[in-house]
Amino acid sequence: MRLHFHIHSAGAWSPLYQCLSDWQTWPTPPADAEQLALAAPALKQVPAMQRRRFSKLTKMLLDVAFQCDAPAQCRTIFASRHGELNRTVDLLQDIVRQQPISPIGFSQSVHNTASGIFSILTDNRAPSTSIAAGEATLIQALVEAYGQLAEDNAPLLLVFGDEPVSDIYKEFTQEPELPLAIALQLSLCQDQVSGTQLVIETKPDATELAAAQPLSFGQVIHAIASQQPLEGRLNQYLVRICHD
Repeated sequence: MRLHFHIHSAGAWSPLYQCLSDWQTWPTPPADAEQLALAAPALKQVPAMQRRRFSKLTKMLLDVAFQCDAPAQCRTIFASRHGELNRTVDLLQDIVRQQPISPIGFSQSVHNTASGIFSILTDNRAPSTSIAAGEATLIQALVEAYGQLAEDNAPLLLVFGDEPVSDIYKEFTQEPELPLAIALQLSLCQDQVSGTQLVIETKPDATELAAAQPLSFGQVIHAIASQQPLEGRLNQYLVRICHD
């Protein structure tokens, strides 16, 4: 099956490449890379008293969502493999140390934290879906997006991101690209639509899949930001980005 999307707008964030235009120079690090290495999104759209309560992951997801400048009451899909795992680990460690549990930390330790906060900040009452699917989380979020757009092709906002897991879990993961977040405002591609397109083959030929080069998230974002074509394999799917 072929999933064919039109990308209306995009946003992306990592410590070294903090907006979509920065990703045009990927993988060359900026001159001040050492100072940026531990950076978190400034998130100036949110009052300081509110944003200081957000986790780094929530700030990342909100930042890229705002970069997309999606229309009001846009449907959203928020996808993250780990979600607010690090915040949950901190709460469990407080319990072990017999320390009081932070009410804010507890209320924002659920997987759909960023989705809920985004809807509050933007007064967006449209449906929102949360996705967690292991290493295939981004791809499965795109499958979900395709299903929703097949019913109603009004653009929706897909937001994906993760940060490195706490030390206690690091032996179980290999994710050198994190922290990273990306947002895409999508609709299904119609005939003669110009712009950036994303095509995903969900059941590729086995020989073709084996021959395809594996893609990193950085390569995908760079191709979108720089408007360069890209083909390769993401998980067990073939991905193609093209620009008309």
